[in-house]
Amino acid sequence: MQAITHMSACRTRRLLGALLLAATCTSALAAADPGLETGLLHALHLKKGMTERTGTSGKAIAAYMREGYVGKHPDQRFDYTDYYLLKKPASFMGHELVLIEEEYITQYIGCCVSPGAGVTVKVRGSTQKLQAFAIAQRCTLTDPVDIRHALSEVAIQARLPKGHYASLSCRERDAVREEQ
Repeated sequence: MQAITHMSACRTRRLLGALLLAATCTSALAAADPGLETGLLHALHLKKGMTERTGTSGKAIAAYMREGYVGKHPDQRFDYTDYYLLKKPASFMGHELVLIEEEYITQYIGCCVSPGAGVTVKVRGSTQKLQAFAIAQRCTLTDPVDIRHALSEVAIQARLPKGHYASLSCRERDAVREEQ
């Protein structure tokens, strides 16, 4: 009887240890996520009086790579844009971040590169913050967006759950469009 009680106590301690470890890992993940999000938001901000962005989207994406949120290489490069599907959950302005895009030129392939970045999120609740950010930073918000169709257009096959998705594009063309 005493052996059974001892085994039960050991199991309980192991279970508590595992739960404590899981909680620590989850809080560490949650602590890292706001820094990543801040870097991505910074990359999407517009320089005052210009059509350029304040941050470097490449640096923001590299941070997501280091933390294992996206792969070391884009899931696809189509025209001038790299597409990175998220491998693990991350948030962006209160929504689930699903895709990060970065548009830049490495080699001229024809008209018309528009440097900048964009994100696609699975919407949770209101898109009011996304709308306000799009207006303030002269980005284009597409809400809703058919993410499956958008990905298939750039030859990405991904199984994403049905839901409400929105895309935020913060490229040079988005800022220029607002000036006209």
